[in-house]
Amino acid sequence: MRRTAVLLALLVTGWLGAGVVAADPAAAHATLVSTDPGEGARLDAAPSEVTLTFSEGVSLGAGYARVLDGDQQRVDAGAAEVDGAVLTVPLRGELPDGGYLVTYRVISADSHPIAGAFSFAVGDAELLATAGEAAQDDTDPVVAALLPAARWLGFAGLALAVGLPVLAAVCWPAGWAAPRLRRAASVGAVAVAVGALATFVLQGPYAAGSGIGSVADLALLRATLGSEAGWVALVRAVLALAFLLVLRRVPRRPGNPPRPVLVATGVLAAGLVVATAATGHPVAGPWPGLAVLVATAHAAAMCVWLGGLAGLLLALLRPSTPPAEVATAMPAFSRLAFGAVGVLVVSGIVQSVREVGSPSALAATGYGQLLMGKVLLVVLVLAAAGVSRVWVQQRLGIRRPRSRRTITVHAFSATAEPRPEELSAAAERDRAQAENAAEHLPSLRRSLLVEVGLAAVVLALTAVLVGTPPARSTLAQPVDTVLALQGGSASASGTVQVSVDPARPGANTLHVYLFDDEGRLTQPTEIRVTLTERSQEIGPLDVDLQPAGPGHFVGDGMTIPGAGTWSLAVTVRLDEFTALSAATDFPVR
Repeated sequence: MRRTAVLLALLVTGWLGAGVVAADPAAAHATLVSTDPGEGARLDAAPSEVTLTFSEGVSLGAGYARVLDGDQQRVDAGAAEVDGAVLTVPLRGELPDGGYLVTYRVISADSHPIAGAFSFAVGDAELLATAGEAAQDDTDPVVAALLPAARWLGFAGLALAVGLPVLAAVCWPAGWAAPRLRRAASVGAVAVAVGALATFVLQGPYAAGSGIGSVADLALLRATLGSEAGWVALVRAVLALAFLLVLRRVPRRPGNPPRPVLVATGVLAAGLVVATAATGHPVAGPWPGLAVLVATAHAAAMCVWLGGLAGLLLALLRPSTPPAEVATAMPAFSRLAFGAVGVLVVSGIVQSVREVGSPSALAATGYGQLLMGKVLLVVLVLAAAGVSRVWVQQRLGIRRPRSRRTITVHAFSATAEPRPEELSAAAERDRAQAENAAEHLPSLRRSLLVEVGLAAVVLALTAVLVGTPPARSTLAQPVDTVLALQGGSASASGTVQVSVDPARPGANTLHVYLFDDEGRLTQPTEIRVTLTERSQEIGPLDVDLQPAGPGHFVGDGMTIPGAGTWSLAVTVRLDEFTALSAATDFPVR
């Protein structure tokens, strides 16, 4: 455990250092990047379509994309189409002047829905409010509670279904004949199947934002079946049922089963672990192949460790188990668990770096706070595991091998074999040691009960984390964008670069740079910057600017009142007759 703690400290230190240096994390959850028309845009003529661009690929699935007029009537024509990260909604022809509301709920590659709304206007019509529509896109509370429960059931079942056979195959061959072990492994396989099917039927209402009563909606079921998350859940259920059938074919006798049965069990167990890891956050964002591999190692190590612990409590550490079997199996499992914990620590840190991005996101996001709670519980589990390991070392003699001297002997010397009385004495010592350990099993069971209880809570937090958008996608990111200036005569052109840091509620720093059509900094006659949050009906708020050089203006201490999607508009007057403008939307979290 000491080596694991040192490794954990080194890796965390390296991550903290990298978090200070790195400043551009890649998202692992889709976010809306831009829209056309833009939020709050005023157009002279109605567009033929509305496009939404996200940070990564999305799908409609059981979601929707609609365009409504002022009477809440749909004006979109035909089905919306998704091409990678771009969602296109066709509109009816010859739409009249008026305000229009775009609402959407799409599915990110990590199976989480992304919902929102924005409005634009044609002519001089008023913009439609978006606050009420956004409130309707919340996930149903019953669905939101049942999904983590289904995931927890699947995780716990996976630990039993995979971890118990590993315990029997590697550490305790006689365990194949233990009824408690066999029943628990079968119950685990059933739990995986039930959890996977529950996830499948709940994914439709989750994606569509509908209530629990729509779980049997055929349209939602078909949409889920056509999604990656849906068919992965079904594959997991099928593999779990096949695994259950193979487990029932294992002979009920001590010793490992025949090689074909053992190979089939191993292949199906590996498939179950991969099917559990190859969904959600690992398949989205950068390096999905590596992320799935790391998640697979994490899930497999979890099964070996936690499933083995459950097997010890349920079957091995019982009064009916011969002391000799306990004395043989416990040291083997102690070594196996030590390796599994090492894999858990390394793979967990790799996953955290990918999903969190920087140490500052740990405290600033809900995902980071949940992750810190999970890490704290894991540390407590490791402490309890350390107590158990010390017990095994003291009672069953698990020690590091001592160094031995190399002695040169004559080439024809006879090999010294232990004498019968020495073998008898060693066997007697082993027997006495095993019986002594059996007398003190209650203290070990108490330590293991603490481990298993805390591990169950860790699995519950993991089930919630799987359904929480990663910290990368929810952490406020500074804004730095270049916009084309529009309006005025055809010869008037140029760009404006705006930077907002840190793009959080409260005081921010704004930098504005004006460039002409040849990319040179240009000084305007007048410049105005405003902030607006339309869904909350805030603004426009004027930003105080101070000149900082030719074509460069600074709004030091620019205040953003609260979180939301804010629109920053720049209006520039180059001379008495030429006025240009540009606007951009950015999230404030």
